[in-house]
Amino acid sequence: LSDRLKWLQSIDCLQKKATPAGRRSGSYHLTRQSSELYSTAMMAIVWERKYFRTPALDAVQLKHLRCGHTFTPAMRCGECHVAVDGRDVRYAPGPGASRDTRIKKVRRRSSLSASAVPSERSVYRNLVEIVGDRWTANVIALAFHGHCRFDQFHRELPVATNILSGRLKFLVEHGVFGARAYQQRPRRFEYYLTEKGWDLYPYFLTLLQWGDRWCDDEQRGAPMALEHAPCGKPLVGVVVCDHCGEALEPFSVTIKLD
Repeated sequence: LSDRLKWLQSIDCLQKKATPAGRRSGSYHLTRQSSELYSTAMMAIVWERKYFRTPALDAVQLKHLRCGHTFTPAMRCGECHVAVDGRDVRYAPGPGASRDTRIKKVRRRSSLSASAVPSERSVYRNLVEIVGDRWTANVIALAFHGHCRFDQFHRELPVATNILSGRLKFLVEHGVFGARAYQQRPRRFEYYLTEKGWDLYPYFLTLLQWGDRWCDDEQRGAPMALEHAPCGKPLVGVVVCDHCGEALEPFSVTIKLD
Protein backbone atom coordinates (compact mmCIF):
# COMPACT_ATOMS: atom_id res chain seq x y z
CA LEU A 1 0.00 0.00 0.00
CA SER A 2 2.81 2.37 0.86
CA ASP A 3 4.46 1.77 -2.52
CA ARG A 4 1.17 2.39 -4.34
CA LEU A 5 0.62 5.67 -2.49
CA LYS A 6 4.14 6.83 -3.31
CA TRP A 7 3.69 5.88 -6.96
CA LEU A 8 0.38 7.76 -7.22
CA GLN A 9 2.09 10.83 -5.79
CA SER A 10 4.95 10.48 -8.28
CA ILE A 11 2.54 10.59 -11.24
CA ASP A 12 0.55 13.49 -9.75
CA CYS A 13 -2.59 11.52 -8.99
CA LEU A 14 -2.37 12.01 -5.23
CA GLN A 15 -1.16 14.87 -3.10
CA LYS A 16 -0.07 14.33 0.48
CA LYS A 17 -0.84 17.10 2.92
CA ALA A 18 0.74 17.54 6.30
CA THR A 19 -1.35 17.00 9.42
CA PRO A 20 -1.28 19.06 12.62
CA ALA A 21 1.73 18.57 14.87
CA GLY A 22 1.64 15.39 16.89
CA ARG A 23 0.07 13.18 14.23
CA ARG A 24 2.22 10.52 12.61
CA SER A 25 1.09 10.70 9.01
CA GLY A 26 -0.44 13.09 6.52
CA SER A 27 -3.64 12.83 4.53
CA TYR A 28 -3.98 12.04 0.83
CA HIS A 29 -6.06 14.06 -1.61
CA LEU A 30 -7.00 13.74 -5.25
CA THR A 31 -5.36 16.05 -7.73
CA ARG A 32 -7.07 17.63 -10.72
CA GLN A 33 -5.58 14.86 -12.86
CA SER A 34 -7.00 12.01 -10.78
CA SER A 35 -10.35 13.71 -10.20
CA GLU A 36 -10.90 13.58 -13.97
CA LEU A 37 -11.03 9.78 -13.65
CA TYR A 38 -14.47 10.32 -12.09
CA SER A 39 -16.26 9.41 -15.31
CA THR A 40 -14.32 6.15 -15.37
CA ALA A 41 -15.48 5.38 -11.85
CA MET A 42 -19.10 6.07 -12.83
CA MET A 43 -18.95 3.72 -15.82
CA ALA A 44 -17.30 1.07 -13.66
CA ILE A 45 -20.23 1.18 -11.24
CA VAL A 46 -22.73 0.81 -14.10
CA TRP A 47 -21.00 -2.29 -15.51
CA GLU A 48 -20.40 -3.90 -12.12
CA ARG A 49 -24.01 -3.46 -11.03
CA LYS A 50 -25.36 -4.85 -14.30
CA TYR A 51 -23.34 -8.08 -14.26
CA PHE A 52 -22.63 -8.75 -10.58
CA ARG A 53 -25.81 -8.00 -8.67
CA THR A 54 -25.30 -8.26 -4.92
CA PRO A 55 -27.13 -6.70 -1.95
CA ALA A 56 -24.10 -4.49 -1.32
CA LEU A 57 -24.10 -3.19 -4.90
CA ASP A 58 -27.88 -2.79 -4.99
CA ALA A 59 -27.59 -0.64 -1.86
CA VAL A 60 -25.34 1.88 -3.60
CA GLN A 61 -27.32 5.03 -4.37
CA LEU A 62 -26.06 7.88 -6.52
CA LYS A 63 -27.77 11.25 -6.09
CA HIS A 64 -27.21 14.10 -8.49
CA LEU A 65 -27.13 17.30 -6.46
CA ARG A 66 -27.97 19.48 -9.47
CA CYS A 67 -31.37 17.91 -10.13
CA GLY A 68 -31.91 16.24 -6.74
CA HIS A 69 -32.66 12.77 -8.14
CA THR A 70 -31.07 9.37 -7.72
CA PHE A 71 -29.71 8.28 -11.06
CA THR A 72 -27.74 5.80 -13.13
CA PRO A 73 -24.76 7.24 -15.03
CA ALA A 74 -25.01 7.05 -18.83
CA MET A 75 -22.55 7.84 -21.60
CA ARG A 76 -23.73 10.02 -24.47
CA CYS A 77 -22.09 11.39 -27.59
CA GLY A 78 -21.12 15.01 -26.91
CA GLU A 79 -22.44 16.03 -30.34
CA CYS A 80 -25.70 14.17 -30.92
CA HIS A 81 -26.38 13.05 -27.32
CA VAL A 82 -27.16 9.49 -28.42
CA ALA A 83 -26.05 6.66 -26.11
CA VAL A 84 -22.55 5.50 -27.05
CA ASP A 85 -22.26 1.94 -28.37
CA GLY A 86 -18.81 0.68 -29.34
CA ARG A 87 -20.25 -0.97 -32.45
CA ASP A 88 -21.13 2.50 -33.78
CA VAL A 89 -17.58 3.88 -33.60
CA ARG A 90 -15.09 4.18 -36.48
CA TYR A 91 -11.35 4.53 -35.94
CA ALA A 92 -8.46 6.17 -37.77
CA PRO A 93 -4.85 6.78 -36.72
CA GLY A 94 -4.39 10.07 -34.89
CA PRO A 95 -1.34 12.36 -34.88
CA GLY A 96 0.08 10.56 -31.85
CA ALA A 97 -0.19 7.03 -33.28
CA SER A 98 2.81 4.75 -32.56
CA ARG A 99 3.76 1.11 -32.08
CA ASP A 100 3.81 -0.68 -28.71
CA THR A 101 7.48 -0.91 -27.74
CA ARG A 102 7.14 -2.46 -24.28
CA ILE A 103 9.38 -5.38 -23.32
CA LYS A 104 7.77 -8.78 -23.87
CA LYS A 105 5.90 -9.96 -20.79
CA VAL A 106 6.29 -13.55 -19.58
CA ARG A 107 4.88 -13.38 -16.05
CA ARG A 108 1.49 -14.94 -15.37
CA ARG A 109 -1.35 -12.97 -13.82
CA SER A 110 -2.34 -13.52 -10.22
CA SER A 111 -4.44 -16.61 -9.63
CA LEU A 112 -6.36 -14.96 -6.77
CA SER A 113 -9.99 -14.46 -7.80
CA ALA A 114 -12.19 -11.52 -6.85
CA SER A 115 -14.36 -13.74 -4.68
CA ALA A 116 -11.31 -14.61 -2.58
CA VAL A 117 -10.66 -10.97 -1.67
CA PRO A 118 -12.55 -9.93 1.48
CA SER A 119 -14.26 -6.60 1.12
CA GLU A 120 -17.34 -4.99 2.58
CA ARG A 121 -17.47 -2.33 -0.12
CA SER A 122 -16.76 -4.26 -3.30
CA VAL A 123 -18.09 -1.64 -5.71
CA TYR A 124 -15.52 -2.40 -8.44
CA ARG A 125 -14.07 -5.73 -7.35
CA ASN A 126 -15.10 -7.87 -10.33
CA LEU A 127 -14.21 -5.23 -12.89
CA VAL A 128 -10.75 -4.84 -11.39
CA GLU A 129 -10.20 -8.61 -11.56
CA ILE A 130 -10.93 -8.56 -15.30
CA VAL A 131 -9.27 -5.36 -16.53
CA GLY A 132 -6.74 -4.73 -13.75
CA ASP A 133 -4.12 -6.71 -15.66
CA ARG A 134 -2.69 -4.53 -18.44
CA TRP A 135 -2.51 -7.28 -21.06
CA THR A 136 -6.07 -8.42 -20.49
CA ALA A 137 -7.22 -4.82 -20.89
CA ASN A 138 -5.14 -4.50 -24.07
CA VAL A 139 -6.73 -7.64 -25.54
CA ILE A 140 -10.22 -6.26 -24.87
CA ALA A 141 -9.28 -2.91 -26.42
CA LEU A 142 -8.01 -4.65 -29.58
CA ALA A 143 -11.28 -6.59 -29.80
CA PHE A 144 -13.13 -3.25 -29.97
CA HIS A 145 -11.07 -2.59 -33.13
CA GLY A 146 -12.14 -5.86 -34.74
CA HIS A 147 -9.23 -8.13 -33.82
CA CYS A 148 -10.52 -11.64 -33.29
CA ARG A 149 -7.75 -14.20 -33.88
CA PHE A 150 -4.77 -15.20 -31.79
CA ASP A 151 -2.25 -14.11 -34.43
CA GLN A 152 -3.85 -10.68 -34.71
CA PHE A 153 -3.63 -10.08 -30.96
CA HIS A 154 -0.07 -11.40 -30.80
CA ARG A 155 1.05 -9.19 -33.69
CA GLU A 156 -0.04 -6.09 -31.78
CA LEU A 157 1.12 -6.95 -28.27
CA PRO A 158 4.63 -7.71 -26.95
CA VAL A 159 3.41 -10.63 -24.84
CA ALA A 160 4.52 -14.28 -24.74
CA THR A 161 2.21 -16.75 -26.52
CA ASN A 162 1.44 -18.71 -23.35
CA ILE A 163 0.45 -15.53 -21.53
CA LEU A 164 -1.81 -14.43 -24.40
CA SER A 165 -3.44 -17.87 -24.49
CA GLY A 166 -4.14 -17.58 -20.79
CA ARG A 167 -5.69 -14.13 -21.17
CA LEU A 168 -8.00 -15.28 -23.97
CA LYS A 169 -9.09 -18.32 -21.97
CA PHE A 170 -9.70 -16.10 -18.93
CA LEU A 171 -11.90 -13.70 -20.92
CA VAL A 172 -13.96 -16.57 -22.34
CA GLU A 173 -14.40 -18.09 -18.87
CA HIS A 174 -15.64 -14.74 -17.54
CA GLY A 175 -18.11 -14.22 -20.39
CA VAL A 176 -16.40 -11.16 -21.86
CA PHE A 177 -15.41 -13.07 -25.00
CA GLY A 178 -17.09 -15.89 -26.86
CA ALA A 179 -15.10 -18.33 -28.99
CA ARG A 180 -15.90 -20.23 -32.18
CA ALA A 181 -13.72 -22.57 -34.22
CA TYR A 182 -12.72 -21.38 -37.68
CA GLN A 183 -10.29 -24.24 -38.39
CA GLN A 184 -10.36 -27.90 -37.36
CA ARG A 185 -6.85 -29.20 -38.13
CA PRO A 186 -5.20 -27.83 -36.14
CA ARG A 187 -8.19 -26.56 -34.16
CA ARG A 188 -8.12 -22.80 -33.95
CA PHE A 189 -10.57 -20.26 -32.63
CA GLU A 190 -11.62 -16.72 -33.26
CA TYR A 191 -12.92 -14.61 -30.40
CA TYR A 192 -15.74 -12.10 -30.28
CA LEU A 193 -17.08 -9.67 -27.72
CA THR A 194 -20.25 -10.70 -25.94
CA GLU A 195 -22.79 -8.13 -24.75
CA LYS A 196 -20.93 -8.20 -21.43
CA GLY A 197 -17.77 -7.34 -23.34
CA TRP A 198 -19.33 -4.58 -25.44
CA ASP A 199 -20.78 -3.02 -22.30
CA LEU A 200 -17.20 -2.36 -21.17
CA TYR A 201 -16.77 0.11 -24.04
CA PRO A 202 -17.90 3.26 -22.17
CA TYR A 203 -15.47 2.42 -19.35
CA PHE A 204 -12.60 2.03 -21.83
CA LEU A 205 -13.56 5.21 -23.68
CA THR A 206 -13.31 7.27 -20.48
CA LEU A 207 -9.80 5.89 -19.95
CA LEU A 208 -8.82 6.68 -23.54
CA GLN A 209 -10.03 10.26 -23.20
CA TRP A 210 -8.25 10.65 -19.86
CA GLY A 211 -5.03 9.34 -21.39
CA ASP A 212 -5.33 11.72 -24.34
CA ARG A 213 -5.52 14.61 -21.88
CA TRP A 214 -2.97 13.63 -19.28
CA CYS A 215 -0.50 11.16 -20.82
CA ASP A 216 0.67 13.07 -23.87
CA ASP A 217 3.93 14.44 -22.46
CA GLU A 218 5.39 15.07 -25.92
CA GLN A 219 2.27 16.93 -27.10
CA ARG A 220 1.96 14.72 -30.18
CA GLY A 221 -1.82 14.55 -30.07
CA ALA A 222 -4.29 11.70 -29.66
CA PRO A 223 -3.13 8.31 -30.99
CA MET A 224 -6.60 7.59 -32.38
CA ALA A 225 -9.33 9.61 -34.05
CA LEU A 226 -12.82 8.35 -33.22
CA GLU A 227 -15.93 9.03 -35.27
CA HIS A 228 -19.48 8.43 -34.05
CA ALA A 229 -21.21 6.79 -37.01
CA PRO A 230 -24.80 7.90 -36.17
CA CYS A 231 -23.89 11.59 -36.42
CA GLY A 232 -20.60 11.46 -38.35
CA LYS A 233 -18.86 13.74 -35.83
CA PRO A 234 -15.68 13.17 -33.82
CA LEU A 235 -16.68 11.17 -30.77
CA VAL A 236 -16.30 12.64 -27.32
CA GLY A 237 -18.08 10.51 -24.74
CA VAL A 238 -19.77 12.47 -21.96
CA VAL A 239 -21.00 10.77 -18.78
CA VAL A 240 -24.34 12.26 -17.76
CA CYS A 241 -27.15 11.90 -15.26
CA ASP A 242 -29.81 9.74 -16.89
CA HIS A 243 -32.53 11.81 -15.22
CA CYS A 244 -31.64 15.38 -16.24
CA GLY A 245 -29.01 14.73 -18.92
CA GLU A 246 -26.42 17.04 -17.36
CA ALA A 247 -22.73 16.09 -17.46
CA LEU A 248 -21.54 14.69 -14.13
CA GLU A 249 -18.81 16.37 -12.12
CA PRO A 250 -16.91 14.89 -9.16
CA PHE A 251 -18.51 17.10 -6.55
CA SER A 252 -22.03 17.13 -7.99
CA VAL A 253 -22.84 13.59 -6.84
CA THR A 254 -23.31 12.00 -3.43
CA ILE A 255 -22.78 8.26 -2.97
CA LYS A 256 -24.64 6.31 -0.32
CA LEU A 257 -23.19 2.85 0.22
CA ASP A 258 -25.75 1.45 2.67
